[in-house]
Amino acid sequence: MSSRLMQGAFILTVGSVLSKVLGVLYVIPFNMLLGAEGAGLYSYSYVPYSIFISISTAGIPLALSKSISKYNYLEEYRVSQQLFRASVKLMLITGILSFLAMYSLAPFLASISSYGGRGFAAEDITTVMRAVSFALIIIPCMSVFRGYFQGHSDMKPTAISQVIEQLVRIGFLLAGAYVVIKVLGGSIVTAVSVATFAAAVGAAGGSFVLWRYWKKDQGIRAERLRRDRGTFQIKTLPLFKEILVSSFPFVMVGISMSMYQLVDNLTFTRAMASIGQGKEAIQSAVGILIFTTQKLVLIPNTLATSLSIALIPVITSAYMKRDSSLFQRHLTQSFQGLFFIIIPAVMGMSVLASPLYTAFYGFSELGTEVLAAYAPVAILFALFSVTAAVLQGTNYQKYTVLSLLTGFLCKLTFNIPLIQLFETRGAVYATAFGYLVTCFLNLYFIRYFTGYRYHLLVKRGVGILILSCIMYVAVLALENLLGIAINPEKRFGSILTVIICAGIGAGLYGYLAYRTGLLNKVFDGKIDGVIEKFRLYRKQSR
Repeated sequence: MSSRLMQGAFILTVGSVLSKVLGVLYVIPFNMLLGAEGAGLYSYSYVPYSIFISISTAGIPLALSKSISKYNYLEEYRVSQQLFRASVKLMLITGILSFLAMYSLAPFLASISSYGGRGFAAEDITTVMRAVSFALIIIPCMSVFRGYFQGHSDMKPTAISQVIEQLVRIGFLLAGAYVVIKVLGGSIVTAVSVATFAAAVGAAGGSFVLWRYWKKDQGIRAERLRRDRGTFQIKTLPLFKEILVSSFPFVMVGISMSMYQLVDNLTFTRAMASIGQGKEAIQSAVGILIFTTQKLVLIPNTLATSLSIALIPVITSAYMKRDSSLFQRHLTQSFQGLFFIIIPAVMGMSVLASPLYTAFYGFSELGTEVLAAYAPVAILFALFSVTAAVLQGTNYQKYTVLSLLTGFLCKLTFNIPLIQLFETRGAVYATAFGYLVTCFLNLYFIRYFTGYRYHLLVKRGVGILILSCIMYVAVLALENLLGIAINPEKRFGSILTVIICAGIGAGLYGYLAYRTGLLNKVFDGKIDGVIEKFRLYRKQSR
């Protein structure tokens, strides 16, 4: 794996992990203020909002990243600048149109989701949907700036802007909800509306950071233009066409998870009501399924998202050079690094589901049950992100759309029957099945079109899985032992259990990986070099 890919993935991972952790931690005070009802209502607004964001940006940031990488390789820097300016204009238009569309369609979407008032009232869902729609005016342009920097393999502006955006959003969200509930004595609907409007405030904060980096980059842009070869002369209309054609598969990838959640939004209440579940039980289950557990499950997936964003320009460059050995090496290292971290992470999350859920949200049997079932699905989320990035980087993105639609059809077909059989866990099983089908097809297409060989990856994957299973058994035994002295239904006891078990489990996994040589193989022999430097430093410091 090239140092640029590793550095870019690392920077994005750090920024994304911080952003995700903040996005999970704020739920603790948010849940205390608004409870399960507030979380459920909040989740109903964010699913369509996520879809409208993906549609409004039309996958252009990632498509822009890919195109800029291509033209920079050809030393056509002026075309890259044209692409960026054209994308900004396009995003201004689509952002405003998406805001108007979501604001207008909110009553219709709310009426479907409420299922005749069996869940939340349609009027309440409409209010919170409209509050969050204002963010659509800002976010598309912000995402174009991120795509520009990523196309130049500069991941720092994206990472920092993500953290600032999250900090501003959470600060406004919690302060606003507190004032509405505690100071003004307002309703939960009003508080949730303020909380969802915080997305627009956070986007403004993130945009300001990116603008500052853009201004700082003026000298570098001027230097690139002086080195421009000038062999390509492309007008604005063909540029728009190139961006839009490239972006459609990115749209589908971007809205994949939101589309799965939309299926849950539209069918969950109906399916649960059909087996006799009451209104309060449905409202609580919706919040657990779509809001609380998913926030925890997506933390391990942050690595995959960051890696896929960093991987697209690198894969595109290797593809343009027709360097098959470089392509094989990048993919193998990317997959290995991903599996090495995410497999033990999700297995640990599954075995510690009860104390982990209690630590963040308070004890809940249903929350524990859903989290334990949902955690392993994060492996499929991660695998999908990376395989989709590979197909997009090699210009086989249309097959990503095919695999994604096939998996989505599976989710749509089996969601209601599985919910009726397994209640809330049924929606998780349907999601897992859909993503499993999609990932299998993506892996097949990569093998078929690029000739990528999986034998080494399978060998390393088996080793990672064996060590993860040993860690799983050890953590399970330790958790049961601690349960004798610590009350697992209390938040403090749960936090203590998670810290002890996660620390010992990670230490055991790391030790086994090092002693078996797997750690050094996964990271291409760099671990021995790091350890040797550390030993040399210790000798010199004595």
